Amino acid sequence: MTELIKPGPEFRRLFHTFEHTAFRLETFDQYDATYENESLRKYLAGEPDDLPWMQSWLTMLCEATAAGRTFARVRVVTMPLTDYSRFGVWCSQFTGGAGEDIRYLPRDQAGDLPKHDYWLFDSRKLVRMHFDERMAFLGGEVVEDPAEIVQHNYWRDVARHHAVRREDFAKE
Repeated sequence: MTELIKPGPEFRRLFHTFEHTAFRLETFDQYDATYENESLRKYLAGEPDDLPWMQSWLTMLCEATAAGRTFARVRVVTMPLTDYSRFGVWCSQFTGGAGEDIRYLPRDQAGDLPKHDYWLFDSRKLVRMHFDERMAFLGGEVVEDPAEIVQHNYWRDVARHHAVRREDFAKE
């Protein structure tokens, strides 16, 4: 494995430097992101929340969308949804409103997709995401092998083709 781009400014720079598209495949039912834990607790308790941890992401999405850049994501989810996945569906109304195209794919329909998360920027820069045993994000590995990049583009296309738009999924 090559060196990881650690979470922080260097990793965030990826989202400000791509030209056209950024795509994420999410394959896990739970992540340990400490910055969102309080919002998750409030969501599960039915308490209101203004999602302070999400505001810079929403601003970036709005700016990217206004500049003609596209963010898209497919979340592979186990049915019935976990509490964390239900929280993610709820949060995605805000990211969708800011311009991100989020879709959902039930795990039993995702047979040929990989079991790892990745970002794909402009269909040519592949960043495979790595997590610890608690599902805390460790960083992203830039993969330069052209065959792997082509394979991940294919998986992106398959996932987007079979996934359901957030608006339709949330109604189910």
